[in-house]
Amino acid sequence: MESYDKTYIVKFVFCIFIIVCFIFAFGFIFSSVIERAKPSQTLAEAYEGYVLVIDAGHGGEDAGAVAEDGTLEKDLNLEIASLIRVLCDLNGTRAVMTREDDRLLYDHYDELDDYTGHKKEYDLKNRVKIANELENPIFISVHMNKFAQTKYSGTQIYYSKNNPSSQLLARGIQNMTRAYAQPSNKRPIKQADSSIFVLNKLECPAVLVECGFISNEAELELLKTSEHQAKMSLIIFLSAISMS
Repeated sequence: MESYDKTYIVKFVFCIFIIVCFIFAFGFIFSSVIERAKPSQTLAEAYEGYVLVIDAGHGGEDAGAVAEDGTLEKDLNLEIASLIRVLCDLNGTRAVMTREDDRLLYDHYDELDDYTGHKKEYDLKNRVKIANELENPIFISVHMNKFAQTKYSGTQIYYSKNNPSSQLLARGIQNMTRAYAQPSNKRPIKQADSSIFVLNKLECPAVLVECGFISNEAELELLKTSEHQAKMSLIIFLSAISMS
């Protein structure tokens, strides 16, 4: 296992403890989640030796959405993505993060001498390229939502039209989100259009998870908590390894 910042490991252990207490307090049957999360024969056959590509959206000079209190989307994305990576390593699941710190990826392959005016373009291209260099990738991009009307909340998942397993993965994440985090979430999964570059270009199973709305004050406070970040990372991780 690669070495990790001790902060993430301590935070992860603490979050797992909080989640277990939460589950018992509200009567959830954790064993049923584990049973549902066992890798299926279909996944083993179709994606033997797969690697989970965990993409923390934005980074560096691209903060993504910014909340009223100054919370940056890029930071929340990286928190959840990093916890998913730790879960993968603990489970023995091969995983690669597109970014592990606060930066954009436009110069990841050092293709240009000057990226002025091309940073966003090359950042997105390189996220796709990182996945395409791997054998049997399953791509999950972590993001946050924002809308002018602050009443909206809830996780929203988009899936790539280029691989039928993308819709399957999106449905799994949404169903588990409803079951264990947001029972009132009625948002349907959506097929991504060309405006979501990474999902439009990737041919592997690929989804983008908008974990919540940072424009909603109550949901923002939830998204900032270690407990909720750990819960979302578990939901995404278990959905990915149980895809069938």
